[in-house]
Amino acid sequence: MQKRKLGNLEVSALGLGCMGMTHAYGQAPTRADMISLLRSAVERGVTFFDTAEVYGPFNNEELVGEALAPLRGQVVIATKFGFAPDPKGGPRWSELDSRPEHIRAVTEASLKRLKTDAIDLLYQHRVDPNVPIEDVAGTVGELIKEGKVKHFGLSEAGPDTIRRAHAVQPVTALQSEYSLWTREPEAEILPLLEELGIGFVPFSPLGRGFLTGKMDESTQFDSKDFRNSLPRFTAEARKANQVLVDLLGQVAQQKGATPAQVALAWLLAQKPWIVPIPGTTKLHRLDENLGAVALQLTPEDLAGIDAAAANITVQGARYPEHLARQAKG
Repeated sequence: MQKRKLGNLEVSALGLGCMGMTHAYGQAPTRADMISLLRSAVERGVTFFDTAEVYGPFNNEELVGEALAPLRGQVVIATKFGFAPDPKGGPRWSELDSRPEHIRAVTEASLKRLKTDAIDLLYQHRVDPNVPIEDVAGTVGELIKEGKVKHFGLSEAGPDTIRRAHAVQPVTALQSEYSLWTREPEAEILPLLEELGIGFVPFSPLGRGFLTGKMDESTQFDSKDFRNSLPRFTAEARKANQVLVDLLGQVAQQKGATPAQVALAWLLAQKPWIVPIPGTTKLHRLDENLGAVALQLTPEDLAGIDAAAANITVQGARYPEHLARQAKG
């Protein structure tokens, strides 16, 4: 497996997003199967694993902690803080809380669930408008000095927030959605990250499964599937956006690859400090995704993809309005 650098943190060129193993996409697989998948990923050279306290909540970190504890010296684990606690137990997606005392409490709890002495990369999950980012960065900086955290990250943060945070505590990585159908980071974020030496971790690099070509407007999701609430996943939007999947399919056919591999290889080709974290619950999909690292897209391939994509207008917002507000950090 090739390696890449996020700031000065070395990880595998592709990471593994673990959210879907317990959360968001309908009926979760068995814990035993996911422990096996996580360990199989390490065997295949994956060293970078992404989780968060809010996934589940809590059981995703517990799963990752149990699976990777015997392999802890070989892996980099990233987790996140930033959502307010629910009196009924667990954090709430609907409310933010990055007060310093809350960051500390979440970190201590995450350390226990992850069965580790230090979190390799700790992200602020969403920017909290009620807490100055300097206070957030300073608190994580203190945790780094205490040896409880190794690196600081942000998620879905805007340019001003990134710059202000980085001035207080160097930011190792930004995690935001980025793929062929979500290209907003290209305008301001990628140039800023390059300027500051910050790595980029695209989440949902396969468009929450849409860019794999394995779904269309007739696909029915589980009643508990998060995608039911996303404007981009209405049947009408999926039908309209099929043209983008068709483009990936054409390139894949030319390359003897799959649409998913082309989508990931396109991301990897954008910058050497980009590390996508596709998620999966199936071993054959993990192997398919990892095959993207060896897929070489020529400058002509990339130019052709960009030229064709420029004529495609993606239909549907990423999030419903209440979640979209949180992603404007």
